[in-house]
Amino acid sequence: MDIILIKLVIAHLIGDFFLQPGSWVKDKETKKLKSGKLYLHVLVHVALIFLVFLDFGIWKVALSIGIIHLGIDALKSVFQTKKNARILFFADQVLHFGSMIWIWHIFYNGYLDSSYLNETKTWILISGVLFLTMPTSIMMKVIIAKWLPESNDESPKSLQNAGKYIGILERVLIFVFILTNHFEAVGFLLGAKSIFRFGDLKEAHDLKLTEYVLIGTLLSFGIAIVVSLLTAGITGNKL
Repeated sequence: MDIILIKLVIAHLIGDFFLQPGSWVKDKETKKLKSGKLYLHVLVHVALIFLVFLDFGIWKVALSIGIIHLGIDALKSVFQTKKNARILFFADQVLHFGSMIWIWHIFYNGYLDSSYLNETKTWILISGVLFLTMPTSIMMKVIIAKWLPESNDESPKSLQNAGKYIGILERVLIFVFILTNHFEAVGFLLGAKSIFRFGDLKEAHDLKLTEYVLIGTLLSFGIAIVVSLLTAGITGNKL
């Protein structure tokens, strides 16, 4: 990746996540376009570009970044509500990174190589990751449904769908660990999960629940390991 684009990304990360206090964010959400913090935030981004590049000759790039950043943040502040705040946060970041790539392309003829999208290996890796998310969750639910313990209204409630997303994350991590030849990390992940689960299961005093969790964990890890090894074997090399 070009050093110029990397510097633009670094300037953005510092400005948006290190030099933007929570009070500024709340002020923008409350006062919207009338917020002085909105414009101060944009000036910080412009100053950071000069600081990162140490070159005042880059003023056109800095000004372009500042104007586009102001437009994106202004739109976000106008349309943001409590319901869409999470979605707009990610949309905001996508637009910021997209604008940096666009400016890099215009001023420096930058080009992102996308030839890897036409490689068989890429699509095999994508298929492996996708299979370990929702398809595996559904398969496991069907397999171990008959062993699901009866619910106890007095037992502590967990976050909605937390178990499903924890399983997805652990399988994706195993996929990455194995394809990068870090098998020891798989053992560490299993050990860490066992430690966190041990206290809850010990307090529950429920043998069926313990066995159910153990079956689910081993099944999840087993599927992830098999899919990862198959993917590594088919692609012929590691990530």
